[in-house]
Amino acid sequence: MGLDPVVLFFIFGLVAGLLKSELKLPTALYETLSILLLLAIGLHGGVELAAQASPALLGQSLLVLGMGCLLPLIAFPLLRLLRFGRVDSASLAAHYGSVSAGTFAVVVAYLQAQNVSFESYMPLFVAILEIPAILIGIVMAKGVSRDTHWKELGREIFLGKSIMILLGGLAIGAIAGKENIAPLAPFYTTMFKPVLALFLLEMGLIASSQMGSLKRYGLRLAAFGLGFPLLGAMIGGTLGHIMGLSVGGVAMLATLAASASYIAVPAAMRLALPEANPSLSLTAALGITFPFNILVGIPLYLQLAQTLTGAPA
Repeated sequence: MGLDPVVLFFIFGLVAGLLKSELKLPTALYETLSILLLLAIGLHGGVELAAQASPALLGQSLLVLGMGCLLPLIAFPLLRLLRFGRVDSASLAAHYGSVSAGTFAVVVAYLQAQNVSFESYMPLFVAILEIPAILIGIVMAKGVSRDTHWKELGREIFLGKSIMILLGGLAIGAIAGKENIAPLAPFYTTMFKPVLALFLLEMGLIASSQMGSLKRYGLRLAAFGLGFPLLGAMIGGTLGHIMGLSVGGVAMLATLAASASYIAVPAAMRLALPEANPSLSLTAALGITFPFNILVGIPLYLQLAQTLTGAPA
């Protein structure tokens, strides 16, 4: 079976960037694509949340929140062992404890192409996983200090663009319900893949621009950027299986745990930890982990889910 066309768009952008092509999407278009993807994920999740809200879902959400706290706590000592500084280790741990909405959009498209069903309230878990790693990363970097501007930081975290759009979409979908939201359904049905394809084209171009930084940070960063997603996927997949999720749900939770934020966390880290090296985190998240997950990781995580649940491959 050939590669999904949306993945080929990412490869196209990556190759074009590495070849120093003049290809570039307008900044305004990239912003628009990001907004459309986050809205689509949020609206779809909100519609299903309204239909499936239950005490069981609350329990699952708390378990996912716990995973969001655990991942940065595991990443931080590993980064310290790799001889990264305390602040940079905390910042990187926050990125890898949080999630990538772009990677989530790709795994949605991948599972749909493979005809693998999944719990449609999974976008709720994306929103939950965005926040705890940021707070834990800050505490690991400098502890609870009077110098921390918690009011500004809280505003950045909870009112930042990506979280606000995602939560807004969830709220609109949940309040409106499936019948009333029908005129907007193309956001997360027919429009989803074309928007994702253009988004991945731009992500390929961005990822190619981060490759040069590998010369500065070398094998240590590459080892973490490739190794930690596999560990995260094992944790996320195992938790999904314990929670009783479907094969697709387990694969999605594994993918979320394997991803690294490149939107919400960098914005928060700029405010809370200005001394952290942003190119270090972006190189790892965008130059290493995002391409690995898109090209190799997601199929592996589906195989992991099939193994854990005993489902046929």
